[in-house]
Amino acid sequence: MTDNNMPTTTEKVFSCNSNNLGQPQEVILPQPPAFQTQDDPFASEQERNAWTASLNATIDSAVNWLKKEQTERGYWAGFLKTNSAIEAEWIIAMYFLGITDDPKYDDVVRSILSEQRPDGSWSVYYDSQLGDINATVESYTALRIAGHSPEAPHMRQAREWILSKGGLKHIRVFTRFWLALLGEWPWEACPNLPPEIVLLPNWFPINLYKFASWGRATIVSLCLISADHPVKKLPADKRLDELFPQGREKMDYSLPKATTPWGKFFAAADKLLGLYTTKSPFKPLRKMALKLCEQWIIERQENDGCWAGIQPPWIYALVGLYTQGYSLKHPVMKAGLQAFNEPWAFKTEQGTYLQCCTSPVWDTVLSLVALSDCGADGRQEMIQKALRYTLDEQILSRGDWQVNSPGVEPGGWAFEYENDCYPDVDDAAVALTALMRYRDQAANTVEVDIALKRGFLWLKALRSSNGAWGAFDKDNTCDLVCQIPFCDFGEVLDPPSADVTAHVIEAYGTAGQKIHNNMMVRKAVEYLRSEQEADGSWFGRWGVNYIYGTGLILPALNAVGVDMQSPWVKKAADWLVSVQHEDGGWGESCATYMNPGLKGQGKTTPSQTGWALMGLLALEDHHYDQAILRGLNWLIANQQDGTWEQKEYTGTGFPGYGAGARTEIKSGSVLDQGQELSRGFMLSYAMYRHYFPMMALGRALKHFSLPSRQR
Repeated sequence: MTDNNMPTTTEKVFSCNSNNLGQPQEVILPQPPAFQTQDDPFASEQERNAWTASLNATIDSAVNWLKKEQTERGYWAGFLKTNSAIEAEWIIAMYFLGITDDPKYDDVVRSILSEQRPDGSWSVYYDSQLGDINATVESYTALRIAGHSPEAPHMRQAREWILSKGGLKHIRVFTRFWLALLGEWPWEACPNLPPEIVLLPNWFPINLYKFASWGRATIVSLCLISADHPVKKLPADKRLDELFPQGREKMDYSLPKATTPWGKFFAAADKLLGLYTTKSPFKPLRKMALKLCEQWIIERQENDGCWAGIQPPWIYALVGLYTQGYSLKHPVMKAGLQAFNEPWAFKTEQGTYLQCCTSPVWDTVLSLVALSDCGADGRQEMIQKALRYTLDEQILSRGDWQVNSPGVEPGGWAFEYENDCYPDVDDAAVALTALMRYRDQAANTVEVDIALKRGFLWLKALRSSNGAWGAFDKDNTCDLVCQIPFCDFGEVLDPPSADVTAHVIEAYGTAGQKIHNNMMVRKAVEYLRSEQEADGSWFGRWGVNYIYGTGLILPALNAVGVDMQSPWVKKAADWLVSVQHEDGGWGESCATYMNPGLKGQGKTTPSQTGWALMGLLALEDHHYDQAILRGLNWLIANQQDGTWEQKEYTGTGFPGYGAGARTEIKSGSVLDQGQELSRGFMLSYAMYRHYFPMMALGRALKHFSLPSRQR
């Protein structure tokens, strides 16, 4: 295959003839085999057979669990959990919109209460060492709206925590906007987002399409909200006077002072824009800009009623359109409000959570890869249904990505149930890998080949100028926008990253493209090598963190024919071994995004153990067998009811901090609360605990040349 041809075949990793799933067997888990020799880690044939039985039984149970969890349409979708600001902002929005009768309201409030930490705060990821000022202020505000007295013990504790952290002075721009809508923060003290930004041409140094996809989808709605400074004041008994202990008149509402030349320039420009918004009677382009913002938003509403497949632009779109006179009965508004029910709303014993995003495509294509690794026969109904769903979800309509990639035909996949405007490279790459794995067993190979051709051409077109790939756009690297005052919310760019690039080249490798026959692949590998840390690891932008990056990149290097005995490759494997825990597993906290000195440290998790094992197994080097066996035995021993338990967050939403990478956190920043606190938007993918361990377990069969059951 050359760069411009579509793949037509793929090498099958496993050959199974049965359509039946292997049934889990009751086996006594043996002790981890002692490391014997480089060639064979097992002390005896009996030990090998017993351990193989345990491994196969674990895989069988995991495969059967997937079969039970599959939906009728053929996809898998796990609960995508984040922090309570998502539920809190919905409560605030419902108040602003005047909606008082939503049946899930009380359960949403209950979910907020369930997430409060013992110190009174709310955090942005499970088991964080510190609470988060923004999540706490927004959760506190939502509870006050819901009728909770400020003198209730849990509210008093939350308030004391807020004040102990410097109070409202340290909240981010998003939180300021929400308080301004309630009359609790002066609009004049918020950064300005003039709707006229939609009129700026694409050649202009600052324009809408210089921002990441999620950023521009949010910004356009905020332009509507901030244009007229709308306010719906809280009633007297629900106002937040207690958060202003020195009085509102003595509150310092100012934004943090800019420290860079461009930052100072944009701060001065923001003041001028503020005068223009509040004082100028002459705004010749304002009406046109507002209408274009409305049109831009309405055109991008998805079929299920949401926007961009994520909650922030969705909730802001509803509020923004409402401020422009859109009735709650308007079809656009009705669809947007209705969408907050199932499958977005997720009810648990703790209450109803409003997922910030949903991951059916991502969960499905990764499950397919895991099933392939475990030798599951592609002819069985479970896999055929999943393949059908994957093919149906390929996006053949145009979207925002075409602004920076003109003339490119669509062919990607998105993350969510409905998100045709914003397909992403990561999902597309893994979908292509899954389709290649099962191409020969698909019901219609011609249909698969067409999808593969479209997908690979789309991936090629989205490649950035440095030879790597970002998630949603090509060359989204204008760090100038990070200096604008309203861009303090963690992430506004989507530059190329090592982990996304790894998934892309793994897809190309699965299709037969190697470093020796494809210049594009070779340049991507060069990029990956340039991004390697001094200790051998790689930064993980879309997963936590260095274990994710390293565990994904090593299999990708193997897939495209890199010499896995190269010193730089073995250095990465050696780093993985160096951070293996005493229990045999791996784990890493979200805190590593704030303090790289903590890399490789954290509670052992099944997903991160799976990533590390996938990385080590990719070397095909029995020198690492002792570490591999210890990790596998942790997975075998900790499987429960066919799956694994994981409360820790190992995913990221809005990744990076400012410019999409390991940005230095400036002292005095509005978000500077201590290194233990992650400033990103961290996610808990419910199914990460399942399919990544499956991949490791399945690949171990091949590594040790062990017999597998027919699945």
